[in-house]
Amino acid sequence: MNRLLLAIVLSVLLVGCKENREPAATPPSAGKTAATAGKPADQSPGGDAQAGKAIAERECKACHGLDGRGVAPGIPHLAAQRDRYLLLALTEYKDVKRTHSALRELAGRLNPAELRNVVAYYASQPPPPPASGKGSMQATLAEKGKALASACEKCHGAEGNSSTPGVPTLAGQQPHYLVTAIQEYHRGDRGTGAMKAILRNASRLELESLALYYASRTPAQRSAPSRGDAAAGQPLTAMCGGCHGPRGVSSDAATPTLAGQDPQYLTKAIKAYRTSRQHWGMQRFVTGISDKDIENLTAFYTVQPSKPADSVPSSARELAVKCDRCHDAEDNPKMVVPILRAQDKDYLVMALRAYRDDKRESTTMHKMSVIYSNAIIDDIATYYASQPRDKR
Repeated sequence: MNRLLLAIVLSVLLVGCKENREPAATPPSAGKTAATAGKPADQSPGGDAQAGKAIAERECKACHGLDGRGVAPGIPHLAAQRDRYLLLALTEYKDVKRTHSALRELAGRLNPAELRNVVAYYASQPPPPPASGKGSMQATLAEKGKALASACEKCHGAEGNSSTPGVPTLAGQQPHYLVTAIQEYHRGDRGTGAMKAILRNASRLELESLALYYASRTPAQRSAPSRGDAAAGQPLTAMCGGCHGPRGVSSDAATPTLAGQDPQYLTKAIKAYRTSRQHWGMQRFVTGISDKDIENLTAFYTVQPSKPADSVPSSARELAVKCDRCHDAEDNPKMVVPILRAQDKDYLVMALRAYRDDKRESTTMHKMSVIYSNAIIDDIATYYASQPRDKR
């Protein structure tokens, strides 16, 4: 996994940073109507809030409430949201640029004046309160991961540096690979009975926190194993380096690092591709080499220096600093982007996952979020949902 930079998800109704463009530079198809075209970027689209209340009562309150607070998890809050952003979102539904069928139908029925009126109404409502309780006072990702790691230390050592022959080192390991490996043990795809029970009831988000914690730990340097010739093993790594990285230090979050690994575990893992473990490329490679080759290959990777695969942000607040450059109304009064504070957490999670998975249109947001695990997204969404929002 690459470095954990951040930008967070758009909120409300909605969707996209629009490449951080101002309305004046936005083509008509991206959100201007006859009523808004030609207006300065920082000027409100106007509208009659009282007339908009009647539209909200008739068309919107079943989902967004008359007070602009979503009536169920996953429905965004509209109250005190930026009117320019709400209008842009509705216009894009009207122009069939967004995928929610009910909102497309609704926006298509409303004329430009009605759109401005309902936007004015919801923008004028008091802001929603921030989320409160246990969820808003969450531990950091590092703290959550470290707490889960206590169940692993007996075998894998402090901070994931194993000193027990046959037990793999987890420190510095690639996080997505580690989550996948744990789930394979749980399913019985890997045949270690003890591992099937460990963290059996942990959620995917908890496992990702654990994996990020281990990914950020520094692997210990190992001495040469008693068997195998590291020099003879180096030429055999020509095939391995394409996936596992130079000298066994992987740069892919889903591909394990081999450098500094326990030699007994590594030998057993390589040989398992001859019998039980499924991976077409590894099976082809292992079939063509001898047991002696495997010992030499293991000896080479065992003595290679490794490093942490990733870093864990100290807090969601740290990650949110970059998001606020666009989403903070005071710093960027001309940005047509939503306010994230006090937004519904489930909505923020769904929106950022959609950007990450390229299911929502915004090249900028996709590039920023593609490296985020679900645990990081959940952390950020929880942070913003718990932050108070001043009425704008």
